[in-house]
Amino acid sequence: MRFLPGLVLLCVLIGCSPNNVDIDNSLGKYFKENGAEGCFALLNNSTGNFTVYNLERYRDSAFLPASTFKIVNSLIGLQTGVINNDSMVIKWDGITRPVAGWNKDLSMYQAFRLSAVPYYQEVARRIGKDTMQHWLDSLSYGSKKITTRIDTFWLDHSLKITPDEEMGLVKRLYFNQLPFHQRNQEIVKTAMLMEDKPEYKLSYKTGWAPWDSIHKKQIGWIVGWIEENRHPYFFVLNLESADKTFDMTGVRMKILKDILTDLGFMKGNK
Repeated sequence: MRFLPGLVLLCVLIGCSPNNVDIDNSLGKYFKENGAEGCFALLNNSTGNFTVYNLERYRDSAFLPASTFKIVNSLIGLQTGVINNDSMVIKWDGITRPVAGWNKDLSMYQAFRLSAVPYYQEVARRIGKDTMQHWLDSLSYGSKKITTRIDTFWLDHSLKITPDEEMGLVKRLYFNQLPFHQRNQEIVKTAMLMEDKPEYKLSYKTGWAPWDSIHKKQIGWIVGWIEENRHPYFFVLNLESADKTFDMTGVRMKILKDILTDLGFMKGNK
């Protein structure tokens, strides 16, 4: 591990000082042993200490957000009234899809946790391109571009975002600092709470772009925070693989848990 001075841009974005940035190359083993490339970053909000593996990718490389965009899609839907509350049901359209849990009527809460693409495609269609663009601009969300269809732009490489920008988004969400009603931010945070244990609380949203013939790689995300003893630590995991058979769903969570364990989390000692 080594400390890297002079990271002015990074520290402006996340509120740390150069002396608090720890580049931890040892975390690369978790990507290598699982046949993936990627980056990981974690911010200790209490101290401002920032741990990162693969700083260049974290700071400078942009990727489609995939289903991490459900965070913003939910917030915009709630703010505009397209989604009344997290119990609002959108009827199943009758089209059978590979994920069995999607093939039924779903509430927002269920759709978020199942990462149900059809539900959020319908939400995006109801929001409309002009309103969606307004909010992307207001949030300065990634590249802010909708160059394809309103119900696919976060899935087809039209919209892109850096891991650093994802970190900023979830941190602002945690503290209700996004330009949405507090109630709406709390609803999304409730949907993000995936593990609520005595030792820790783990809140996150995953994202996955399957292998395709154009880009010839899979992209995966997990963005969110872990709380121990009421202190939040924000994290971003981004990874990719050129292997068509790569188990993104399983591997991304394994890497996250392995890294958090390595860094001493999930024991209630932080």
